[in-house]
Amino acid sequence: MSLEQQLSEVRSQAAQNIPSEILEKMLSETDKLKAQSLEQFAPKVGDIFPDFALKNQSGKYITLSEQVKQGPVLLTFYRGGWCPYCNLELKAYQSILPNIKQAGGSLIAISPELPDASLSTIEKNQLDFTVLSDPRSLYAKSLGIVFTLPESLKPIYQKFGINIEEHNGEGQFELPLAATFVIDKNRVLKFADVNADYTQRAEPTDALNVLLVNN
Repeated sequence: MSLEQQLSEVRSQAAQNIPSEILEKMLSETDKLKAQSLEQFAPKVGDIFPDFALKNQSGKYITLSEQVKQGPVLLTFYRGGWCPYCNLELKAYQSILPNIKQAGGSLIAISPELPDASLSTIEKNQLDFTVLSDPRSLYAKSLGIVFTLPESLKPIYQKFGINIEEHNGEGQFELPLAATFVIDKNRVLKFADVNADYTQRAEPTDALNVLLVNN
């Protein structure tokens, strides 16, 4: 089953299980975010992708410039382990990890979650690839792919049992758009998919196919 098919099932379940007035508010906020066209500020294919130095769940700094020396990098941004759409995406990337490694590439996921929360996400989804913490979304912000969770959604998320501050730190409500990039050995961007609708994600096999021809 493709990632889109899995995401479609979750969207359908949400439409059935979430009260209509709440769902309408959530969809309205997504429409407002889409209207901002933040995707236009994201890196474009052909750009030199900005370097980063971010900590993994063990507190070790990982840099993009060192990582690409080993081969192309498939880089994906997710909101947090509390997001069901993100978890499906992470598991989908885990399923193609052998193909990425066979091509000499590597897979990295980045979120604003603190390292301890990232570790929980890794364990919950049984991930074998690098997961990095981007505190206050500073790196994602430098890429132009960050938004702030609207005030109207905060109490809704709380009702769902989602406490963003527990994951990201006190007062931290900035989140990345759903974004996936493939970066070659020279840090040239070869694939970019950025979407303001968090229920929509790039198909991992599409990103993989680009990585395979840039190994």
